[in-house]
Amino acid sequence: MEFGGKYRVREKGLYDPKSKEPFRISRSKIESFGECPRCLYLDARLGVKRPETPSFTLNNAVDELFKREFDIHRDGKTAHPLMKAYGLKAVPFAHTQLEAWRDALKRGVTYHHEPTNFMVCGGIDDVWQGEDGALIVVDYKATSKRSEISLYEAYKRQAEVYQWLFRRKGFKVSDTAYFVYANGKSDAKAFDGKLEFNVELIPHKGDDSWVEPTLYKIKEVLSNDIIPEKGVRCDYCPYREAAGKALLSRAPKIKVKASKKIAKAYEDQTTGQLF
Repeated sequence: MEFGGKYRVREKGLYDPKSKEPFRISRSKIESFGECPRCLYLDARLGVKRPETPSFTLNNAVDELFKREFDIHRDGKTAHPLMKAYGLKAVPFAHTQLEAWRDALKRGVTYHHEPTNFMVCGGIDDVWQGEDGALIVVDYKATSKRSEISLYEAYKRQAEVYQWLFRRKGFKVSDTAYFVYANGKSDAKAFDGKLEFNVELIPHKGDDSWVEPTLYKIKEVLSNDIIPEKGVRCDYCPYREAAGKALLSRAPKIKVKASKKIAKAYEDQTTGQLF
């Protein structure tokens, strides 16, 4: 079913409480659940994803260049100058699965969490290894700020999911993750076809103890036929609520067609719960 010229209601890859096949749940879906259980339910059970946000292609370019740069030191088994500048005794970690771990769309770092039957996955930017053999989760970020850079809470949770995944796969993992932050300079006299960056290394001491309890909560929500409440941090549900009420206020002048799958899921719930 197509709508908006681009989006469609998926019929495949949905969560089925009766299925014995592991359900793939990504790091971004875990984050989505924290923002709004209803949005994750709409996606995983009913096949309606949130509208996609534009891709930050400049950030993607920075990520790719960082990967190439650190891969040079990975191949040479040498420390990157940034590590030396911050007194971090580590080298980029070389592993046969690195490219798979970086593939967020199809592979990533994966672990089958048997109690929930979730195949938890997440695509990393990089992983380093300290002198003690512990793996260090690394994420690349790009921005342009004149003020001091501070980490968003979502970024911290992102690193913690990766730490949890590597620990579950049997690796020794450092509690401290690092963010390689490229901060674009905007004080040059002219652009001249180039953009310069200050590069910082920002540490975060992670705590992944929240990850597994969250998986159990997701399992409980997705296994229920009742659509959950909207999240307090959700920007999508208030829009759907306002749009839905506006459309219903014009009925029957406006005929609104709905997916049979969504209509069936909503049929026993009140109008207030729908939106």
